[in-house]
Amino acid sequence: MMDGFTVAIDGPAAAGKGTVSRAVAAHFGFAHLDTGLLYRAVGAKVMEGMTPEEAAQTLVAQDLENALLRTNAVAEAASRAAAIPAVRAALVDFQRSFAMRAGGAVLDGRDIGTVICPDAQVKLFVTATPDVRARRRHAELVAKGHDVTLQEVLADVQARDARDSNRAEAPLKPAADAEEMDTSHMDIDAAVTRAIELVQARIQN
Repeated sequence: MMDGFTVAIDGPAAAGKGTVSRAVAAHFGFAHLDTGLLYRAVGAKVMEGMTPEEAAQTLVAQDLENALLRTNAVAEAASRAAAIPAVRAALVDFQRSFAMRAGGAVLDGRDIGTVICPDAQVKLFVTATPDVRARRRHAELVAKGHDVTLQEVLADVQARDARDSNRAEAPLKPAADAEEMDTSHMDIDAAVTRAIELVQARIQN
């Protein structure tokens, strides 16, 4: 009954979209794809010496299991690679195929509701202020043992926002019919609850 039911969740880094997406997928029994991992995997292969285009065209499922994909260096490389139209084009079919899988799917990224799945039944845009997102990311990195200052993380967040929002191909922005969720003053439980309510309402309609 839920075949082809797609939940598109977009937003900038460290806004909480990944956590919300995983929780929504688990609640409804949908498959989940963190599309950012695709670009991180491309970024990691670029750091190993491939061109971005070659990295995207040769991506395989095992590349998504690289333990280094969550590092800041890979995130930077991923953001740069994601601005290249040929890289995005190479990954579109994979994402759209995933979105139509049996049993429903949740995809989170930067352009799911606007480009990848413009006909998704549910579109959410999860955001928060740069300062809040920087504090969240800094706490996460410090907990993992990274030696980085809050100022450095904030600068990185702002640079990625600028790059993602201003790129010519599929810039980061809410879809016209997306429900925007600002999590600046929400804890994760409240954000998850709200997202589940929005998806449930669409399922019932």
